[in-house]
Amino acid sequence: MSSDEDFSLVLDNQTPSNDSLQQIKTSITNYKKRHDQLIQEQQELAASRDDQRDMTQNCKQRSHKLIQDLKADQRSYEVQIENEKARVILMKQEESDLMKEIQKVEEALKKEEAKNDHLQQQADVFTAVPERLVVFRGSTGSKEDIFEMKPRVVYPMEGGTALIRFDEKVVADNILQIKKHRVALGSDCRITVEARPVQLMLPSLVEIDSEVSPQHILISNLPKMESDMLLSKLEIHFSKKRNGGGEVDKCELLPDSEHVVITFVEKNIARGLTEKEHHEVELQKKKKHKVRVTPFLNGTITNLKTKMAVCSRTVLLTGIPDVMEQEVLQDMLEIHFQKSGNGGGEIEDFLYNPLGQQTSALFEGVSTDREE
Repeated sequence: MSSDEDFSLVLDNQTPSNDSLQQIKTSITNYKKRHDQLIQEQQELAASRDDQRDMTQNCKQRSHKLIQDLKADQRSYEVQIENEKARVILMKQEESDLMKEIQKVEEALKKEEAKNDHLQQQADVFTAVPERLVVFRGSTGSKEDIFEMKPRVVYPMEGGTALIRFDEKVVADNILQIKKHRVALGSDCRITVEARPVQLMLPSLVEIDSEVSPQHILISNLPKMESDMLLSKLEIHFSKKRNGGGEVDKCELLPDSEHVVITFVEKNIARGLTEKEHHEVELQKKKKHKVRVTPFLNGTITNLKTKMAVCSRTVLLTGIPDVMEQEVLQDMLEIHFQKSGNGGGEIEDFLYNPLGQQTSALFEGVSTDREE
């Protein structure tokens, strides 16, 4: 077989040269150095690995501790937040309670201020009211001391009745004890009347809540003169703005005190007049008179207790028929009850109301012998 390639023969038992041995030794030496270097690098890598492992472990431990600390801080923060929320709620409740208390105190203060203003106003009024004599009856220093006021009681009378006031209480008691009385009105005419006690409802306790009227004034210290002329002069004077007045609605005379009450249309007139108090008014021709203007009190009864009392000297006669003229019948009745033989006595007053008529008797300074 033919080929163009060349072959060379290599002999295995050919002895290497010195240069080749030296190279092998050098290579071995280099490999040893390389091996030692690799071992050193391996050791360094192992040490670095161990360091990294330790560092990782430390980092894991630190991370775990940090996580635990964070969780503990979170729990502590949450507890603190809850405590702060509870504290805020408590503070809000305390603030609400305090505001309510402040509101109560303010309301109580307003009431006290209003009460003080009212009392001050009342004090100003009472120091300015017209002077009027008051009679004190009692013994000084005793618990029984009282101011005595004479009652005025209107007693409506039915038709066919009469009221008799005797001078002595014993006579009235006799008439009431007999009860049925036959009264002779002539030789052949007699009537039977019945005697009854007179019972009056009297106040035992009266409480009045009063306030100053913004539209009224009370005028006192007035001279004696004809009432229509007096009212006309006062209305003219106090209706003029230059005198501090205004449009007058009513001008009235109080019969029980002889004082005059003026009512204004507007509500801002009375105060200015009462503050000045004394006014000079031309009540008589070219002659001025100083009158006193004081506040007028409107009163509302807030508490009223009454008692039934029996008149001690007055007797009511009932069942009187209309058989003759009023004056004649009244005289016959009065004559009958004046006679001691009929159980009567001296009569102080007699009032007869015939059948079909209506009238009222006015009791002033009522004297009673018992209460019911």
